[in-house]
Amino acid sequence: MTLPHDPFNLAAFCLAENAARRTAKTALVLAGPQDDQSLTYGEMDLAVRRLAAGFSSLGFSRGDRVMIRRGNDLDYVLSFFALVAAGLVALPASAQLTAEEVDFLLADSGAQAIVCSQGLAAAAGAHVIDAQELSRLAAFDPMPYAATFRDDPAYLIYTSGTACRPKGVLHAQRVILGRAPMLDHWLGLSEQDVVLHAGAFNWTYTLGVGLMDPFSRGASAVLYNGPPDPGVWPRLIARHRASIFAAVPGVYRQMLREPSCTAKNLASLRHGLTAGEALAPALREKFISLTGKPLYEALGMSEISTYISSGPTIPVRPGSPGKAQPGRKVAILPLEEGVTPLPAKNTGLIAVQRCDPGLMLRYWNRPEAEEEIYRGEWFIGGDVAEMDEDGYFWLHGRRDDLMNAQGYRVSPAEVEAALSHAPDVADVAVAERKLRSDVGVICAFVVLAPGARADEAALAAHCAEHLAGYKNPKKYVFLKALPRTKNGKIARRLLPEIAAVQM
Repeated sequence: MTLPHDPFNLAAFCLAENAARRTAKTALVLAGPQDDQSLTYGEMDLAVRRLAAGFSSLGFSRGDRVMIRRGNDLDYVLSFFALVAAGLVALPASAQLTAEEVDFLLADSGAQAIVCSQGLAAAAGAHVIDAQELSRLAAFDPMPYAATFRDDPAYLIYTSGTACRPKGVLHAQRVILGRAPMLDHWLGLSEQDVVLHAGAFNWTYTLGVGLMDPFSRGASAVLYNGPPDPGVWPRLIARHRASIFAAVPGVYRQMLREPSCTAKNLASLRHGLTAGEALAPALREKFISLTGKPLYEALGMSEISTYISSGPTIPVRPGSPGKAQPGRKVAILPLEEGVTPLPAKNTGLIAVQRCDPGLMLRYWNRPEAEEEIYRGEWFIGGDVAEMDEDGYFWLHGRRDDLMNAQGYRVSPAEVEAALSHAPDVADVAVAERKLRSDVGVICAFVVLAPGARADEAALAAHCAEHLAGYKNPKKYVFLKALPRTKNGKIARRLLPEIAAVQM
């Protein structure tokens, strides 16, 4: 048993014992359109410790941040675990970010270097570890895993908030222990499983469910690094005999339309997993009718991953993401103030006990943001819901105005800040417009400067230059004035109604 004061390293937890007990077993498959790359647990453990030694040779101090800015490739995975293995703090970043966004993350995090693919933007003056340098670092003699402790930092993830810039979520080495309830009660994971995840490597959903969770149980992980193709997922499930498939609902929706999505190709699945946005009951039923297998939903966030779910031990109730995973203490607190959990059938904020080992260490350099999320022993993420008498949660939305774009949380303030600098824009507001209960798009509401002409293409090009693709508005609505409240604030609740008329 690992005690709180014993040395503990997340990368060692995932790889060291597997390398000793399951040396020749496949740990990771990186599937391409045609060919695959794979590593056994023995090979992965050695590659990670070699690269960790290489990173350590650069003179970084324990706890220094290093950004990873690569596509979905093997070096992304190895760099993440090697940085943690060396006692450094990995900062996974999206390949979609613009140079402007990368500059902000580097400056805000104080990152010492950036592991960067050729052709991806990197800030001027940053210590860039390119492919050639990474190859050199990977040739070092392997080092032991760093003797970090449970509450030492392991990785830093940036997520959108209500501010106009993303905020860093700092996770501890112990986060891997905090994932234990979901392994049994959402994934139903054992060492015999093959887990295929459909997400980008920088996403906490992918890092957790796609990599850390399979390694925690000695299972095999399969990730994809080919071009976008909704039809590839059934083919990969069949090719690798995947027993668990994880994705956002949108991926399932697209996949189920594809000719390759047959009961035969999905025959190896025991069940599917979905998170990132609400799962429509009709989509669940379509998956079940095709496969005869269950689809388990979870609710989570970057600060704690998933903590409410259905699964092998928690029966599905369509329309609800499920119940608190056994071992977690989750409650509904009053919307405005108070630390006493509300009785069943009362609407309030979902709260998780602060002692949960899966909860983040803190926000990076955002003490004012932390004041908003803690009440006594509780962490409050901002989801508004009620809990029924049987412990199932029923969501009513978010306390703030965050939007959901294909499973990514996107701040309207961040998109508005980018659009406000576009030529001919006098005023702007951004909101999510629901096309269906389970599908939404980002809409920008623009007031033009006097004499300016509406030019959606120019605005789209401006956003593409300053924002990651998933943050870009899919619809532009041009108004003479934005709707505002009596105190001058934008009346955001009216924006989706305006969009409904215009679309």
